[in-house]
Amino acid sequence: MDTNLKRQDYHKYCWKGGERIGAVMCCGGITILLAYFFYRSVLALIPLSLVGVAAYMRMGRDRAGKVREELASQFRECILSVATLLQAGYSVENAFLECRQDMALMYGEEAVICRELTFIKRGLNINISLEELLGDLALRSNCEEIAQFAQIFALAKRNGGNMAEIIRSSAHQIGRQIELKQEVQTLLGGKKMELMIMKLMPFGILLYIDMGNRGYFDSLYHNLTGAAIMTGCLGVYLGAYLLGERIMKKITAEMA
Repeated sequence: MDTNLKRQDYHKYCWKGGERIGAVMCCGGITILLAYFFYRSVLALIPLSLVGVAAYMRMGRDRAGKVREELASQFRECILSVATLLQAGYSVENAFLECRQDMALMYGEEAVICRELTFIKRGLNINISLEELLGDLALRSNCEEIAQFAQIFALAKRNGGNMAEIIRSSAHQIGRQIELKQEVQTLLGGKKMELMIMKLMPFGILLYIDMGNRGYFDSLYHNLTGAAIMTGCLGVYLGAYLLGERIMKKITAEMA
């Protein structure tokens, strides 16, 4: 693959200017929240900034995952369009080039699939095979559905067969997988909301008690014993947070 082609790595999220500022402010808010409730100290912002950095990285991973889901969904429509063009007499390479117009009308010029089809066009213009371009997309996207299609396409290209029917069948298979994932996300929507409430509930309880009984927690701040106790509480909270996320991820994987 020619390294002069500027290709997006979907393992990482490409922040836009406004998004990055918003994410930094959000993570800064998380750091300030923890510093206030657990230490009531500005100096606590220094070590707790590690939590903010971890939150920022987590937000990037979550957004990258959403982009990959978006790419998989758009890729399905792309190969359905390719199958239609193949039946109309186009070669498979030209079908991938022509279907970009359909994708631009459907999703807009800024859609991820339009960007990838532009990269495919550039690659074909410098004599990179379509199999290699699709394989590269599968590696960069870390998307199971695209990887499956790239493998099926490479085998069909080598062994021959009804390419239009093979691509259409692959598109329907990818569509079923995407719909299954969407159903899982819908079923888990309520559980994710419950988990979010549980994450925020300790701060709500602390704020309620503090507002109703001023000075109730003063003995836990600005002294070594209180700092040790609150550090232990913070560790328990972060551990519970990570455990909840891990359980939710495991449930999602099992249902998918």
